[in-house]
Amino acid sequence: MSRRCPCGTGLTYDECCGRAHAGTPAATAEALMRSRYSAFALGDVDYVSRTWHPDTRPTDLVLDADQRWTLLEIVATEGGGPFHAKGAVEFRAHYRHNRDRGVLHERSRFVRDGGLWLYLDGVIA
Repeated sequence: MSRRCPCGTGLTYDECCGRAHAGTPAATAEALMRSRYSAFALGDVDYVSRTWHPDTRPTDLVLDADQRWTLLEIVATEGGGPFHAKGAVEFRAHYRHNRDRGVLHERSRFVRDGGLWLYLDGVIA
């Protein structure tokens, strides 16, 4: 039996974000955001980089091994559907860093490029 997906849908990883990580394109901006969260939670820096728009992607991306992502809450979505060219997802991502707990509250922007959803940028709330 497969483990639950870190993004919190209640599906197994293989039924959910595992598909995106294996190469199936996300159908919506929210699905991409969830798969990116799962990639952060699992330490999959290649997926995070691959799904970041090349105009805004950092040249050297390193994930903090001491940061553990524990819960994702979707606050709101705007656009980002299967027939949109852009979208936004507001979320709260809870984490632990060593003994500290925190929440990253961000409004992320996504664009569809060549038929694929990509993370463009985000504003921390």
